[in-house]
This record gives sequence, C-alpha cells and structure tokens, in this order.
Amino acid sequence: MDIKLSQCFVAVDDHDKALAFYRDVLGLEVRNDVGFEGMRWVTVGSPSQPDVDIVLEPPLADPNASPADRQAMAELLAKGLLRGVIFRTDDCDATFERIRAAGGEVLQEPVDQPYGVRDCAFRDPSGNMLRFSQPRKN
Repeated sequence: MDIKLSQCFVAVDDHDKALAFYRDVLGLEVRNDVGFEGMRWVTVGSPSQPDVDIVLEPPLADPNASPADRQAMAELLAKGLLRGVIFRTDDCDATFERIRAAGGEVLQEPVDQPYGVRDCAFRDPSGNMLRFSQPRKN
C-alpha cells in the first residue's frame, strides 16, 4: 500500500493577502480558485511538487456553523493558534532573507536545531506559523 499526502489546508482570513504572500513571496503556483456559498478556496503548490496542494480556506469552512463558532475560529486564527505548515528548502538562510526582505513577519531567524535541521519561522498574513527547514549537512 502506498499512501501519500495530497492536500493540506491552511485557514486564511483574507485570500487576496494570502495570495500575495504564498504566490508572490513564496513562489507557489495558483492551481485553483473556487468560490461557493460566499466562501473561497484557493489552491497553491510548489511547481516541484505537482501532486501536493495547499488549500487556503476560510477559518471555518462550514456554511452551517454558528456565529459563535465562526467568531471563535476567527479569534484563534488572529492569535496564531491554528497549525501551519513546514516547508523544506535547500537553503534556509537564503529563504529567510528572501521572505524577510519581502516584509514577512519573522518569528525565528535561522538556527541549527538539535533534531537535525536548520530552520526559521514566519507568520503568514493571517497569523499562521510557517517553518522553513533545511536538513543539516553532516
């Protein structure tokens, strides 16, 4: 049996700002942009991984969610408490400099971690934490 990651979902509160970051700063390609029942889903991905999609979705993509649940999700997103993603890069320091130069909100400058990677971290425009990791060379 072969199981592979196909899609992951990242909650965003402003798709246009998210697109400016994920497409223009990170260099991901836009694969789909769909609206339905007043909501929007934008699919992006790395050109080098055509079979893996990141779906930028509303914080609570359920048209039947209560106003209280929508508010709770919006508050969690604003605090940066929803999970983000970890990207792999072949040059953590160059990736860091490119994102920082584009105005990315720095959470952690590049550092060698005890678990075998060099990584850095940013927040996307919605507050999600994104890490960029490079396997350390031995």
